[in-house]
Amino acid sequence: MHDSRTVLGISAFYHDSAACLVRDGEIVAAAQEERFTRRKHDPRYPGQAIGYCLEEAGITAGELDCVAFYEKPWIKFERLVETYLEFAPRGLRSFLMAMPIWLNQKLWIERRIRGQLGTDAPFLFAGHHESHAASAFFPSPFQRAAILTSDGVGEWTTSAWGVGDRAKLKLMEEQRFPHSLGLLYSAFTYYCGFRVNSGEYKLMGLAPYGRPRYAKLILDELMDLRPDGSFRLNMQYFEYPYGLRMTSERFHRLFGGPPREPESELTSRDTDLACSVQVVVEEAMLRAARHVRAQSGERRLCMAGGVALNAVANGRILREGVFDDVWIQPASGDAGGALGAALVAAHHVLGAPRERAEGVDAQRGSFLGPHYSSSAILDWLRSEGIPHHHVDTEALLLGRVAGLLADGKVVGWFSGRMEFGPRALGARSILADARDPGMQSVLNRKIKFRESFRPFAPACLREDVAEYFELDQDAPYMLVVAPLRPEQRLQTRTTPDDPLLARVQEPRSRLPAVTHVDYSARVQTVSPDQNPRFHSLLRAFREATGCGVLVNTSFNRRGEPIVNRPVEAYDCFMGTGMDALILEDVLLLKEEQPIDGRVQQEWKAILD
Repeated sequence: MHDSRTVLGISAFYHDSAACLVRDGEIVAAAQEERFTRRKHDPRYPGQAIGYCLEEAGITAGELDCVAFYEKPWIKFERLVETYLEFAPRGLRSFLMAMPIWLNQKLWIERRIRGQLGTDAPFLFAGHHESHAASAFFPSPFQRAAILTSDGVGEWTTSAWGVGDRAKLKLMEEQRFPHSLGLLYSAFTYYCGFRVNSGEYKLMGLAPYGRPRYAKLILDELMDLRPDGSFRLNMQYFEYPYGLRMTSERFHRLFGGPPREPESELTSRDTDLACSVQVVVEEAMLRAARHVRAQSGERRLCMAGGVALNAVANGRILREGVFDDVWIQPASGDAGGALGAALVAAHHVLGAPRERAEGVDAQRGSFLGPHYSSSAILDWLRSEGIPHHHVDTEALLLGRVAGLLADGKVVGWFSGRMEFGPRALGARSILADARDPGMQSVLNRKIKFRESFRPFAPACLREDVAEYFELDQDAPYMLVVAPLRPEQRLQTRTTPDDPLLARVQEPRSRLPAVTHVDYSARVQTVSPDQNPRFHSLLRAFREATGCGVLVNTSFNRRGEPIVNRPVEAYDCFMGTGMDALILEDVLLLKEEQPIDGRVQQEWKAILD
């Protein structure tokens, strides 16, 4: 019997700070700092996330065997300085803004973290893409697999591939800055009026409304894409290596004008640009995947990095059959770097074995965050005088919730450990009936307060998924887009020339609330082994309606992180058009809640 070895992994100081604790190579806890501070994409030192991880493991910082950081600051600093020198004198303003924070803070990360933590444990700096690769392979259900990572940039690397074998992984080839698929996509995100590092999924959602009429122009002018998926960008069109914006005046002239003003009306140019860059990114990822398959000889693929959150490209790789099986890290962005760094330290430095059987997913549904007991929730509700119903019989509660959903009600679902990563997967979710043709509009306008074109994802019983979608395998992390089966589709009358709103509101299938304009959906399969309670709810809904599919969207309003604590769930419930709220085995109904005059007025405005 050996002593257990614990590693704290940290990602911080850029965006999406997070912490993860690993014991003997197994994930104990992981969470993003934003969920505690309520500041979306919080980049600061993840003190509260670290505190949670230590508490979940039942240890103090002094008992850690290693602390691992998700990238190498000195190499990143080298890249920044070399890039500024290469493009000088352009970028002087950006350089002068960046240097003080690097010289005063970012180069001294180990000293800063040790001071905050109070530990003298060994400190490891893992490579950025090494962290991504580790987060992809080590929790995956494969003993051996190829690995593909792609994002904006780490130190110098923007994408890489390698091979994992049991408790070891090795990266083989890389693409280097400034040639970056992630930054190309972010440049179009910026140009279409969305926020870089958070609006990329909006661009992906907008793409099906357009035509790829700029795709050839991108490939002719902006990008030299090679058969193996590697490429070079024409840097005359971009300013991100040295400037304060992503694109140059030459880029703007090429595409017919300045960037779209944020929140202004979307035009056909915007939808066509989104569609075009999406097509190009899919093609690049597909070529890279084929190259990795040919070079590695592996039949399975693991993916991570921000580009791996592009569920449309993932679905294409899957459908084209490049690999027999694909596993994608649900926290693929920088937050997942904390997990990857911890796993690099656990397996490569501390020698933790990786002895799981083939097929076992160690990510455990990504339910790795805090949970709250029913007794604690009841104590809080009683102390605040909040009307509620404690339904301690599981079947009775699930039957009641299924009935509410079948009646067209929108339900906040707060159950079990919070998800790690950007997706709500049935722990901090807002649920609704996918069959309701008006539900997408209701959710976007009265619950999420966001753009009307934004699609919603279906949560589907694993055993029923092939009945609705052209997909028949596990997709538990909502990271694969699949087409609806032809028999589920409805004939439509609108065309790409019709106004965006008319196309959004037209039912396209028997599951209109989750069917995108191109008859696709970002599918989550729900199985009894990973989330038994959510699976039971879907079964109860199927018994009530004959349909095992629900809308599953994240439990938050626009601009806010996903809820973490019951109080945040209640605030969101009260501040939106939700009809009911489940806090573990407690049911709250909107109609029974006390509403003061000010809230009453706001509430009336929402409903109107």
